[in-house]
Amino acid sequence: MTKIDSSFYLSNQVKTAGSGNLGKEEFLKILMAQLKNQDPLNPMQDKEFIAQMATFSQLEQLMNISQSMNHLNEFQTYQSVAEYSHLIEKEVTYQMYDSEGNPADLGKGIVQRVAMGSEGIQLVLSNGEKISVRDVTEVSLKTEETP
Repeated sequence: MTKIDSSFYLSNQVKTAGSGNLGKEEFLKILMAQLKNQDPLNPMQDKEFIAQMATFSQLEQLMNISQSMNHLNEFQTYQSVAEYSHLIEKEVTYQMYDSEGNPADLGKGIVQRVAMGSEGIQLVLSNGEKISVRDVTEVSLKTEETP
């Protein structure tokens, strides 16, 4: 009987930081090892082989969908920043909050930049303050008396 390639031993596998899930390359290696090392008197049944190939096909399709979703998410993020770029040099009125997160006064400022922050799209005002686009209550043309 043929020996199993030592590169398939768990002790020889490279440790990687990740989810611990098998990728398609690992799945193919395992499938090929099974085919190479199967008992010639009791080979893998057609149903088993077809089921494993179907599983591989599903894995590949899910990985493709995941990759496509990541690209779509990146595109939407950049598109969202661009969507709010029309607010640059406009005066915005926005909801301010107290230290407990309750609505307080309204603030005003001139938008200098649009940025992607940890909490979504943010408007950077001329005074350096960053506000969420969700807090904007009014947009108007910059007035002469506004700094």
